[in-house]
Amino acid sequence: MRSTLDGQRIAVLGGSSGIGLATAKAAQQAGAKVTIVSRKPPAGFAAHAADLADPAAIAEAFDTIGEIDHLVYTAGEPLELMTLNDFDRDRARSFFGLRYFSVLDAVKAARVTTSITLTTGIAKDRPGPGWAVAASICGAVEALTKALAIELAPLRVNAVSPGVVRSPLWGPDAEQLYTDVGRTLPLRRVGEVEEIAHAYLYLMTQPWATGTILTVDGGTTIA
Repeated sequence: MRSTLDGQRIAVLGGSSGIGLATAKAAQQAGAKVTIVSRKPPAGFAAHAADLADPAAIAEAFDTIGEIDHLVYTAGEPLELMTLNDFDRDRARSFFGLRYFSVLDAVKAARVTTSITLTTGIAKDRPGPGWAVAASICGAVEALTKALAIELAPLRVNAVSPGVVRSPLWGPDAEQLYTDVGRTLPLRRVGEVEEIAHAYLYLMTQPWATGTILTVDGGTTIA
C-alpha cells in the first residue's frame, strides 16, 4: 500500500484528450510510468493504440502492457441528449457499449495490483430533460464501482463523478454552455480537466478508499 505514485505503473484508457489526458499528465509529473490506451494515443507517453469498443483489442492491449499498479478508465464519446420521444435503442446501446461494457472488458483483461478508478458523472444525481440514458449510464457505473469493490477486494475500486468540465467532450462550440452552467454554480464557473485530475490521483494514492464515488462538481449537486 503506497501513498505515492513515484515509479507506479498506470494504464489510462481514453487518455487522448480531456480528463484522461490531464490525469495521465498529472500522474506522469508525480513520477508514475503511464501508458495511454486509446484509438489515437497522444505523443509523450508510452502508448497502445486500441479500439476500446472491441473486447479483443482491449485484451491484446493488456497482454502487451503486462502487470500494472493502477487502472484508470475515462473513455467516452460525447453523449447526446435523448428524450423519451426520441429514444433510439441502437444509439442508447452504443453509449452503454463504451462507457459501461468496455469498462467490464478492461477490468477483466487488466492485471492490476493496487487500484481501479472509473468515471461516472453527476447526471445520475441531477438529471434534466433528455438525460435519461446518460443518467442511467452514470448510475450503472456507480453501482458497478461498488460491486467490483466487493468482488475484487482487497483490490481497491473507486470512481470520480465530475460535473460540467471544460473539455473536448462537449464539442468545440460549448463556450455558451460553460457560461450558462457556470452562472448557476456556487463557484461561478465550470471545472477544468486539470482540477478533476487531482481526484483520480487522490483515489489512486488513498490506501483506505474503496467503493468510493468522489464527486467534484463545483457545487452542482447542492446548487
